[in-house]
Amino acid sequence: MKRQLIFSIDEARDILRLDGTDNDAQIEALLLAIPAYLEVTAGYKTTGKYSPLAKTAARFILQLWYFGDNTDIDKLRRVIDNLLKALSYE
Repeated sequence: MKRQLIFSIDEARDILRLDGTDNDAQIEALLLAIPAYLEVTAGYKTTGKYSPLAKTAARFILQLWYFGDNTDIDKLRRVIDNLLKALSYE
């Protein structure tokens, strides 16, 4: 059974501002890991429809994981931490 992705591959490429399909396997692996990460870190469980807050957190998580060597990594982590805290209250 294939799990539902929080974003389509096309949406993820747009979030990451990537052209082409060369990294789709890597992107899909990251997208598959995000729901479990949201559940473990924020206690967020979905029945298939993600809240806007969960999608926003997922966007930043995807960017952090994909561009791990980004110079703004500390800023991304702070934003993600705050989003996860808010998500834990949903």
